[in-house]
Amino acid sequence: MSARRVTIVGAGPVGTLLALLLARRGWHVQLLERRADPRRVAAGGGRSINLALAARGLAALQAAELCARIGPELVAMRGRLLHDERGACSFLPYGTRASEVIWSISRERLNTLLLDAAAAHPRIELAFLMRCVDVDPQRRVLQLQSGDGETQAQPFDLLLAADGAGSAVRSALVRRGLSRALEAPLEHDYKELGIGAGAAAALRWPREALHIWPRGGYMLIALPNIDGSFTATLFLPRSADPGFAQLRDAAAVRAFFAAHFADAAEAIDDLPGQFAAHPQGRLATLHCEHWQAGGCVGLLGDAAHAIVPFHGQGLNAGFEDCLLLDRLLDSHAALEALVRFERERRPDAEAIAAMALENYEEMRSGVRDPRFSARAALAAELERHFPERFIPRYSM
Repeated sequence: MSARRVTIVGAGPVGTLLALLLARRGWHVQLLERRADPRRVAAGGGRSINLALAARGLAALQAAELCARIGPELVAMRGRLLHDERGACSFLPYGTRASEVIWSISRERLNTLLLDAAAAHPRIELAFLMRCVDVDPQRRVLQLQSGDGETQAQPFDLLLAADGAGSAVRSALVRRGLSRALEAPLEHDYKELGIGAGAAAALRWPREALHIWPRGGYMLIALPNIDGSFTATLFLPRSADPGFAQLRDAAAVRAFFAAHFADAAEAIDDLPGQFAAHPQGRLATLHCEHWQAGGCVGLLGDAAHAIVPFHGQGLNAGFEDCLLLDRLLDSHAALEALVRFERERRPDAEAIAAMALENYEEMRSGVRDPRFSARAALAAELERHFPERFIPRYSM
């Protein structure tokens, strides 16, 4: 490791941020991505739940000196705006201080900004259309397949996998008996729908809020974009009543939205067309044992601990991974750094995975209970009177 060279598989936000942090320390980084360069190829619509950046994620961006580049693209969300069945709205702030906000940004835009920074760094080598086929930690060889189908064996000193919930590197470790992974699927799927800036403005929707249509067993949410548009996401059971299985044609989609999300239906341009064109995404919690193998291969972000998106902390957890791993690799040999990383991060990863599942119940159902507002008000008063002794969990 004297040459300080690292190969990172996955050029999404987490992998690219890690590359930038390590390159700032003088490392030579090879950043590989199985997809085409998203800055050159139009992204496929309908798969991106907008990202929510919070203090943990912003701290990592600040460490990489990226806040000035990304800050102008962020939209502050100061609380939840609840839409009831009659179209009435009520606002629930996230905290008692003006600084207690989360920030919305599209995944595509964040990834583009990070890739631009990586492409401009002299110590980072970017390569797209390079798919990981296999990893042999013992021989320290990575098998890659290029876009034209050719395979090649590439040696590595240190390999870090930030290639998402479907990680090819993790799969290779599992096949070799070096790791174990269990996916706990959610019985609810999701579908993305776009709301134009004009339609949102006509309905006078405030931009600085996360909009939620809680309906008990399911929900619709909408996060703001910098241009005034919103990215909406429907979370619905696959096969229950109501469920995605029942929404087979345009008439069924129109009827469902008219009955349960009437104001949103008015705002979504070509609702049946978008619903038919956008893919139906699956959600799961990943439980993975052994995030490292051979002292030379490590997993981080969703590759190690993918969670459901309902606490808005998946990206923040991945960015926090980058901060910790960067610090550990700077002060420890690779094996010790990877072992320490898993030991320190696992309790936090397991905690936020559980909290994300709990928060789905709160978002789609709990916020409808009048006692929820009463508890939130009580928590705010406790924090005002006893700031050294009490902090609401969401604020934490």
